[in-house]
Amino acid sequence: MDLITLGVQLLNAVQYGAVLFLVASGLTLVFGILGVINLAHGAFYMLGAYLAYWITLMTGSFTVALLGGVLVAFIAGILLETVFVRLLYGRDHLAQVLLSFGLILVIDEIRQLLFGKDVHAVAPPAWLSGSIQLTDNLSYPVYRLAICVFCLMVALVIFFVITRTKIGMIVRAGSENREMARVLGIKFDRVNRYVFAAGIALAALGGILIAPISTVFPGMGDGMLILSFVVVVLGGIGSVAGAAVGALLIGLTDTFGKVFFPSVSSILIYVVMAAVLLWRPSGILGRQDA
Repeated sequence: MDLITLGVQLLNAVQYGAVLFLVASGLTLVFGILGVINLAHGAFYMLGAYLAYWITLMTGSFTVALLGGVLVAFIAGILLETVFVRLLYGRDHLAQVLLSFGLILVIDEIRQLLFGKDVHAVAPPAWLSGSIQLTDNLSYPVYRLAICVFCLMVALVIFFVITRTKIGMIVRAGSENREMARVLGIKFDRVNRYVFAAGIALAALGGILIAPISTVFPGMGDGMLILSFVVVVLGGIGSVAGAAVGALLIGLTDTFGKVFFPSVSSILIYVVMAAVLLWRPSGILGRQDA
C-alpha cells in the first residue's frame, strides 16, 4: 500500500469513527447514567437518516434536514422518556429489552408506512460537494472532511457540558453514585429526561450525517447498534471519553481490516474487543471497581 492510499484509508477510518462516536456516545449516556438498555438506539439512527431524506426532499436544504431531524429526535426522546422509559428505572433488564424491542417494531412500522422498502439517496449540501486537494496526489471528499470537523465540534460541546456545567455535574454524580446524590438532594427527573433525549438525538444525528455517504435503507441501524455496543464496552460504560477512544479504535480496525485482512475483517472488531476486555475488563476508560 502506497502512502496516498494509506492516507485516504486513515481519513476514512477517522470519518467512520467520528460518526460511530456520535451514536455510541448517546448509547453510553443512556446505558451508563440511566441504567437503561435501549436496543432501539439503532432504530433512531435509521430514523435520522430517513428524516434527512424526507426533509431534504421537502425543503431542498440538507442544513434544514440536519437541524430539523435532530430537533424531532430530541422531542421524541423527551416524550418517550416521560411516557415509557421512566417506568423502567430500577426494573430488571428484561423489561427494558422488551420495551426497546417494542419501540423497534413501532419505528420500523412507521418507516414502512411512510417510505416503504425503497432505498433512498441524499445529496450533500452543494457547498460541501466535490473534493479538496490535500497534496499533489491526494484529494478527499469535502463532505467527509466536514463530518470529521463537525463531529469533533460536537464532541467538544459534549465534554464541555459534562465537565463544566451544572447539569453535567449532576450527570456525573448520578453516574458515580446515584443513591448518594439523591441523599444530597439532587433531583434526577428532569436530568433523566434530557439525557435520554440527548442520547436519541445523537443517534439520529449520526444517521443524518451518514445519509449522503451511504444510502438510506430499512434495517440500516442494526449493524450500527451492534458496533455502538462494542464501542461502549471497549471504552467503558458511561464514559463519553471512552466512547471516543473506542469509536476511533473500531474505525481504524474496521477500515484497515478490510484492506489488509479482507477474509477475516468481519471478526477483527470482536477480536480487538476481547483483547481489550482481557486487559481491562471495565473498558479502556471505564471505572475500575475496588
